[in-house]
Amino acid sequence: MRPAHIALAALVAALLGVNFVVIDIGLDHFPPLLFSALRFLVAALPAVFLVGRPKVAWKWIVGVGLALGVAKFGLLFTGMDRGAPAGLSSLILQIQAVFTALFAFAALGERPGRVRAVGMAVALGGIAVAAIDEGTAGPLLGFSLCIAAAAFWGVSNVLTRKASPPDALNFMVWVSTVPVLPLLALSLLLEGPSRDMAALRSLDWTGVGVIVYVAWVTTVFGFGAWGWLLRRYPASSVAPFSLLVPVFGMSSAALFLGEPVTPLRWCAAALLVGGVALTSLPGTRGGRVVRRAPGPTAATPPHPPARVTDEQPAGRPA
Repeated sequence: MRPAHIALAALVAALLGVNFVVIDIGLDHFPPLLFSALRFLVAALPAVFLVGRPKVAWKWIVGVGLALGVAKFGLLFTGMDRGAPAGLSSLILQIQAVFTALFAFAALGERPGRVRAVGMAVALGGIAVAAIDEGTAGPLLGFSLCIAAAAFWGVSNVLTRKASPPDALNFMVWVSTVPVLPLLALSLLLEGPSRDMAALRSLDWTGVGVIVYVAWVTTVFGFGAWGWLLRRYPASSVAPFSLLVPVFGMSSAALFLGEPVTPLRWCAAALLVGGVALTSLPGTRGGRVVRRAPGPTAATPPHPPARVTDEQPAGRPA
């Protein structure tokens, strides 16, 4: 990769990592489901006029929109609202690589090789260490909701692999149109109209800023740049930069939110990132490297886009 493109990949990872801090700030202004709905509303409505008509069947757009936009982001934002720290959330979501591999095996018959299986076990060990740390330092409900969000991210990755969108940005924009109404309905039902209206009436420049960041900086620019890099370079060259997302996430949370990074959390980070790195290596069968044609990435969120086969970018921003 050219130095400028290496810098761009690192910048996208940084933006996606800092995104968790921005989400944490936004949750002080909006209920989580309303916040998630506004994110997709602002990202999708202006952009649909710029990207043209969808280039894949609507069944894939709706499927990914529900799994990624409604389930993954709804659970993530709710989990963080229930106490999951921003830095830890950026780390826990990386377990989506394990869920993706498991779901790809179940749905697509993509059998993981020995190295990937070891990586999955190591990553799960990291989740166990993080759970022990969170059990002594914070609410387990938020932690559990983040794991559930990672599982639905894995589902969306498999659906995206099946859809094979030729244009990642076009796909992400149209996927972003799907969650708006379901999330608004869930917000009215679970969070209540009075709470939603109070948040909208008290909207200030900080609230506007966080919505613009999560909608345009991470969703439109972040995923657009990531998809552009994946069209120019093999996924195996781009995907490792996604491992920087939790590094930036934990660092920015410690810097801006004062979140402590305990020794157990560092241990969990090392195990999770190391395990995901092994899971992201090209697969092998019978000692031979299995090369796969590069394909489109899943939408969202810096969580960055993700391949379902042997490379796993941080693929959809949170």
